[in-house]
Amino acid sequence: MKTKMITALLLIISNIFMTLAWYGHLKVKQAPLWIAIAASWGLAFFEYLFQVPANRIGSARFDLVQLKVMQECITIIVFVAIAWALFRQMPRWNNIVSFLLIIAAVYFTFNFNK
Repeated sequence: MKTKMITALLLIISNIFMTLAWYGHLKVKQAPLWIAIAASWGLAFFEYLFQVPANRIGSARFDLVQLKVMQECITIIVFVAIAWALFRQMPRWNNIVSFLLIIAAVYFTFNFNK
């Protein structure tokens, strides 16, 4: 249980940095592109500080597909939260359906893996 929780927590933190690196610069479009790139790379460094240990620790409990599907689900949750907090954008009905399908992928990945 401990490995699962540590892996999930590290992936959540990693995805916060990743999402901010990918989309945070859109809040300051007036900044020069080179500054946006440098800031994104700086944030990506912190993403990797959490992502690499998450995958190393998680690989003791999960296979690669399970790690990837877990990461994708966490990415969507973090993305929706940041999109709302920074940009006041909420998902539309079709986005919610696509998210539910990804959650179904998590179910199938973790429950029929034998």
